[in-house]
Amino acid sequence: MKGFSFVVLFVLLLVVLVGSQTLYVVKETERAVVLRFGEIVEDDVQPGLHFKLPIMNEVKKFDARILTMDSRPQRYLTLEQKAVVVDSYVKWKIDSVAKFYQATSGDEFVANRVLSSRVDTGLRNKFGERTMHEVVSGERDLLMTELRDDLNQVAQNELGISIIDIRVKRIDLPPDVSESVYQRMRTEREREAREHRSKGLELAEGIRADADRQKVVLEAEAQRDAEMIRGDGDAKAAAIYSKVYKQDPEFYEFYRSLQAYRESFQGNGNLFVLEPDSEFFKYLNSSAGDGSK
Repeated sequence: MKGFSFVVLFVLLLVVLVGSQTLYVVKETERAVVLRFGEIVEDDVQPGLHFKLPIMNEVKKFDARILTMDSRPQRYLTLEQKAVVVDSYVKWKIDSVAKFYQATSGDEFVANRVLSSRVDTGLRNKFGERTMHEVVSGERDLLMTELRDDLNQVAQNELGISIIDIRVKRIDLPPDVSESVYQRMRTEREREAREHRSKGLELAEGIRADADRQKVVLEAEAQRDAEMIRGDGDAKAAAIYSKVYKQDPEFYEFYRSLQAYRESFQGNGNLFVLEPDSEFFKYLNSSAGDGSK
């Protein structure tokens, strides 16, 4: 009985061992090739359960998803020989599994290294054909499209991969160039500030001069209007006085004499040298004479 159980267990282990050596699974995100003593006997194996010959056949699996190669920032020269630092990345996927294995032995690091060299050369050529303005804003999308189309054919032929997209994340100036550009921009802004300040001072002087002129004109006009009003008032007063004078000339003379007396004797120590029978004392003399009576 023990011998029978041992045989069954041995057979089961043998079946499991043979099954593991003859069956393999390719996932949906993978592609594979089957090798026989190092030579490809079946390429681009699709997802699913497959059979292979034990010992003789070997299966190599690769990632079939879109992969990203993030390049290190590189320095390029534009058409006017201005240096820029470009940070880019590439999206790619395996197109021909057999060709990819033959070119890279299935190593993604090798594929990225070769692809990085091709992209670096392509970017250097494309940037060298364009000005700073074109690569920064004007034709960046066109540049990436042209480079992708040019490198896609080369990558398919050499590496068996398709380039999905090439994008520039950012374009910077080198530190030494950035400092000189900053200083130049600062100098330019300071010059513009001085020009604006000078124009502002000239404008302020003009406004101040115009305000002073308007002040003089307004004061002159106000003085003129005041003189006219005062003259008109004096004329009306004179007319009223004249009218009253005509009605009672003696009372008018008496009133004017009283005003003269009041204005003459306002201050202390006023001294007048006049003859006693002067017209100035006409009403005072008459008043004194009335009092004596």
